[in-house]
Amino acid sequence: MSDTNAQAAAQWMLTQITDNGELWQMDAADHIASDFDEGLTYTNDNGNLAISKEVLAAFRKISEGTVVWERGQRYWRRRTEHDPEGRRQAD
Repeated sequence: MSDTNAQAAAQWMLTQITDNGELWQMDAADHIASDFDEGLTYTNDNGNLAISKEVLAAFRKISEGTVVWERGQRYWRRRTEHDPEGRRQAD
């Protein structure tokens, strides 16, 4: 796995949110596992496919101020004017 591949996966995630308004975590993990290099996803302790920390760190960097994580429903969405400034997660 390279930083370039993690960056490419992060950029794909941001493009999905920009184009569609949201991106579900499960859909992102499935797509990254099938279309990007091995090592950008892993199986977590619950047995679910998860996105690597490198991809998520790259994604946070490029989406800062524009994307919000909906923790309860496990998806990212575009930030709206109603979201508190500086928050990366919605309750």
